[in-house]
This record gives sequence, structure tokens and C-alpha cells, in this order.
Amino acid sequence: MVRAGSEVQFLSAAPFPLQIDRSHVSANPTNSIPAPIETGHADLGDHRLEFVRFARTRADAPSLILLHEGLGSVAMWREFPARLAAASGAEIFVYSRRGYGTSSPRAASYNVDYMHIEARETLPQLFDFWGLDAPVLVGHSDGASIALIHAAEDNTPVHAVCVMAPHIMVEPISIQSIEFARDQFRTTDLAEKLGRYHDAPEHAFRGWNDIWLHPDFLKWDIRPLLPAIRCPVMAIQGEDDPYGTMAQIDGIEAASGGTVELVKLSGCGHSPHREAPDEALRALTAFVEKVGQ
Repeated sequence: MVRAGSEVQFLSAAPFPLQIDRSHVSANPTNSIPAPIETGHADLGDHRLEFVRFARTRADAPSLILLHEGLGSVAMWREFPARLAAASGAEIFVYSRRGYGTSSPRAASYNVDYMHIEARETLPQLFDFWGLDAPVLVGHSDGASIALIHAAEDNTPVHAVCVMAPHIMVEPISIQSIEFARDQFRTTDLAEKLGRYHDAPEHAFRGWNDIWLHPDFLKWDIRPLLPAIRCPVMAIQGEDDPYGTMAQIDGIEAASGGTVELVKLSGCGHSPHREAPDEALRALTAFVEKVGQ
């Protein structure tokens, strides 16, 4: 589903997370959206990760780290991080995972545990690089799953987690949509459009698509980790998400060891921050203000 006024629609037959909705921009003049105060690459030794940082404008606001979807990058968030920075007053870091955006290419293909590796190895390195001791993770899709996996770790410094369209297990609807994406990549100009956001678009696409469609990935399930989460969680899900049902966020509420707040959005698909940006922004801002108290 794409709302009226959207600038780009990549697919003609079904929803897909790469649809970009800019219908709300007119209500947010450019001069009201802050520019990042830092752009560059975090040097993690054997690879470098693209990132941008927005300044904290409210003294009591936390630091937020935004984790993108399976085909996302810094650029794919568009103006949402800036709007979130303006609304919440929080310091915000946005980064592209290895193999995405302008970050270093991956050294090898993904394994089934690629989200666990990002959560348990890369995130702690970034906390150290940026000097963060109590960040809030804001994840979308794969990035949401990474945030949950990290929040379940012992001795995590994470203060709270907000997840949009998270995956906690694999559903048939997820595989069907990812198969559809594979067909679109083969038969349309999707690779060219991804090239607007990634140095190596085919590399980015294949890494995500191939592992999700691998037979071993059908057993991927992070529900056993959820009881170890002790921090507050907000989970946002669109009712028309073609990549997962409400069982995903209902499962978080049922299993998490901390408090969980659910936000269910009607008329919204897989990308709340693009398809229902004002609603997502209000929910996130209220959550950040609450956990920052």
C-alpha cells in the first residue's frame, strides 16, 4: 500500500518495503528538519560502517541508534531520523550495516545467524566507538530483530528498544513476499533503483534474499530469547504488513521479560516510518520521552 502523493513506487503488484512515501513532506518544511552534525564511517578494524549523527537538543533525552531493514541503509531512512531528532530532542545515530549503503562489503555470504552476529558483535563495537552507555535501539524489520536479540544479552547497556515490523520467527507470509521480491529483482529494474541507496545493490539484495529463502532459515526463531529482555519495549506493526502478521508483536508482548507497549496501525504495511510517518513519529517520541524520565 502506498498513500496518495508518494514519490516512488517500485512495484505495481504488491507491497514492498522499498516503497518511498513523501506525502507528508509538505507539512514539514525543509528548514524545520535538522541536518546531521556528523557524517562518516566508523572504523571497526577490518571494516568501516557508514553513519550519520544528529545532535541532542534536549538535555534529558537519550541517544538513539536506528537499525535498518534487510535492504535498508542510512539513505533509505530518508528524512525520518531528522524528524525524529527534531521531535524528540534525542541524539540519533543511523548506520548502514556491512554490505549496505557505502559501508564496507561483506567478507562472506550470510549464515542463518547473521542477525545474532550483528547484535552480539557489531553493536557493542559501535557503542564503544560512539561512547554510548545507555542507548535506545530503534529497529525496523531485520534491524528490529537485531535490536531484540541484543536486548536479550546479559549485561547489555541498552536502556529501551522500539521495534517496527519485527521478526521473531518465520511465517509463510514472510517467505511468500521474499520470493516475490526475488522475482521482481530478476524481472524489473529493482537493482537499478537499489543502486540509489547502495554501492553494491546486487550484493545487498542477494545477501538478504538468499539467506531468507534458504531451507535452513525456516527454523530461525528468537522467541526463546525474549524472556531475557528486561528493558521497556515498544512494538509497532502495520495491519497490512505483507512480511508478517500481528503474531510477531503479540509474541513479543507474551514472552518479553520487560514491559511491552504495542502500537497496531491500520492501513499500514511493512514500513510504519514511511507509510504512516506521523503516527510512527508520535508513538516513538512519546516512548522516548517516557523512557528518558
